[in-house]
This record gives sequence, C-alpha cells and structure tokens, in this order.
Amino acid sequence: MLNDLVVSGKKDTRSGFGDGMTELGRSNKNVVALTADLAGSLKLNQFIKENPDRFVQCGIAEANMIGIAAGLTIGGKIPFTTTFANFSTGRVYDQIRQSVAYSGKNVKICASHAGLTLGEDGATHQILEDIGMMKMLPGMTVIVPCDYAQTKAATLAIADYEGPVYLRFGRPVWPIFTEGLPFEIGKAQVLNEGTDLTIFACGHMVWNAVEAARSLEANGLSVELINIHTIKPLDEEAILRSLKKTRCAVTVEEHNVLGGMGDSVAQVAARHFPVPIEYVGTNDTFGESGTPMQLLEKYGLNTDHIIRAAEKVVKRK
Repeated sequence: MLNDLVVSGKKDTRSGFGDGMTELGRSNKNVVALTADLAGSLKLNQFIKENPDRFVQCGIAEANMIGIAAGLTIGGKIPFTTTFANFSTGRVYDQIRQSVAYSGKNVKICASHAGLTLGEDGATHQILEDIGMMKMLPGMTVIVPCDYAQTKAATLAIADYEGPVYLRFGRPVWPIFTEGLPFEIGKAQVLNEGTDLTIFACGHMVWNAVEAARSLEANGLSVELINIHTIKPLDEEAILRSLKKTRCAVTVEEHNVLGGMGDSVAQVAARHFPVPIEYVGTNDTFGESGTPMQLLEKYGLNTDHIIRAAEKVVKRK
C-alpha cells in the first residue's frame, strides 16, 4: 500500500483550507468567514472576493472574533474563525471554553501556522500545546489533516458537522499524497497494513512517517501506518485492531508529547490492550526560530527519529 501512495504535487495545507472555503462559499450560503487581521495568510482572498457580505474582519481582536462567531450561530450561520494556531487557542482559550464549548455552539475554529513548521517566526508564534488544550474541552472535535488534499476535504466536511470543531493545519509547502482518498471525521485512515509495529501519525508528520515506514520495510520490518487525522472523537476501534496485531506502536506528531495525539492513543492502549509505545514529538519545550526542516531535525521530528523509535519499540515487545 505504501507504493500506492503517489505524490501529486506540493502545496501548503493552509491553501487546502482556502480552496475549501472558496467551494463552501459557493455551495453553502450559511458559511461565514471571520479573521483576526490574517485573511491573506489564511488564503481567504477568493472567498472574500466572491462573498464580501459573508466576511468579517475583526482586526487583531481574537477574543472578540470568537464572541462574534458564537453569536452568529444563533441566527443559523456557520462561522469559520481564522488566525494562527497560537492565537486561535492560547490567546482566546477562555472565550472558546465559555462562549463556544460550554454552550455547544456550531463554531469552526480554523488554525494555520501550527507547530514548529511555522519556522522563522519563532516560539512566540508557534504553539505545541494546542491539541491537548482543545481536546480537553467537552464536546470539541479536533482534526489535524496531513496534506493539502485532506485539509480541503476536512474543511468541506466540518461545514456539515454539527458542533464546535478545531481544525489545525500549517504553513509549509508539503507533499500531496491523499488525493482521491476518502476522508471521514472520526475514522482513522490506514495507509499501510503491517504486522511488526504500528506507526500512528497526524498532520505534517504523516508524510515523514510514510518515508520512515518505507525505509523500515526495506530493512525487513512490516509496518502498519495509520493517519489519525481526527484526534477527537478518536477511532479507538481502529487503534485497538492494529495494536492487537502488531503489539507495539510509535506515535508521531508536531506537538508536545505531553497531552497530544500520542497520549490519546496511549490511553486507549492502557485501558484495553497495554503494549510498548514510543513517542515522537517535542519533549516539554518551546520552539525557536529556524527553517521548518532545521527545527524538525533539532526537536526530533524527522524521518530518522521515527526510524530509531520504531527500532527501539520493536525490541521492547
């Protein structure tokens, strides 16, 4: 199955969101876009051009943006709020908790420039805690797509999904390899079947995991690779089915290992089928300025680190 994954090009995941919003603007008259002074960065220009009456520029006032979005849902609108992931979550967590999650408002919180791959803007703009923060909110759906095509599919899907959603994507140009593959909220995507170990990955790290799995298989290991694009609700059935077959796992995410996707997978294993698990992610640290690839290497998120974690966990079985 790994050999069936074809790279159809390279594009940033935020453009997948922007193109999805353009389609929604044409097909769903209730969709409204809001931004906190970052319309260009979130690729909203075409949506705004075609739907100027369904766009709200909130300025650098993220808390107000969340409040406006919550209010719009009362009139039946489907608001999509947009800014960088750090400002989408950490800066406005109280407003999200009180005005959106607590009351179950149908707000779509769409966050670009997540994780280390924001790059040169540095630690103040990067965020490595947001998956944990958002998944802990009762009723909040958390989705982390892996490439342009899946981000576009997720953007379209959440418009029809009732309830608050956190959609996390990024800035760098990245391989497109899920073109034509089905996307369903809450259903993990098996990209390769194997028997020796499972790699669970999300976001940009899915591609790095693909490359690691190819290297591992070339050296004789049978790797099951699963894209956990929906962190919450988590596809526990798919996770347990794989763990019962491979009996060990590596989790890979562009996020702190404390509280992220890996912890969600490990909780499922701990409750139902304990197995050795190795984490690949940032280790209780902030980021810094640098190119995306430099940062992924320094903080242990590149292909080589995934390979080493896989080799280590197989020996623990």
